[in-house]
Amino acid sequence: MQRRTFLERTLVGGALLALSGCGFRLRGRDAGGPATGAVALSGPRGELTERLAERLRASGTRVDEGAPWVLNLGRETFREHRLSVLDAGTRELEMQLTVPFSVQRQADGAYRLPQQTLEVSRRLTVSDDNLLAQEQQREETRRELRDEAVRQLLERLRSLDEA
Repeated sequence: MQRRTFLERTLVGGALLALSGCGFRLRGRDAGGPATGAVALSGPRGELTERLAERLRASGTRVDEGAPWVLNLGRETFREHRLSVLDAGTRELEMQLTVPFSVQRQADGAYRLPQQTLEVSRRLTVSDDNLLAQEQQREETRRELRDEAVRQLLERLRSLDEA
């Protein structure tokens, strides 16, 4: 039994080393925000801004109005596209979140990243059989889209520090 346990642990350890060697990371387990000590958030207050501020704080970055860099966020826009041809029954939809953003130096207003648009999308299947579940599914998809947008914004901020 000890030999079997040893072999299992060795195989699992080898697989984990192989995955980490090729850059594999679990979602939500990333290193965090930018290496700069502080960043200011500018833009409309909403769920996306709050989630971004929360993730920045969790990664050790101060969210402060007097920070050297300002992340300017535009208004988030959700769009829904129908992918299936049927009007009734089960339908496949694609939800898309679009957020304009830029990164600017507070001291002189110079742009580190000029205005760009971040777009994330997800597919979902809805059914006319249960309208309440359909709305819950849409809300869950909106939450997932916001989380993905926050993750991508943090990646872009982190890449600014590396450059």
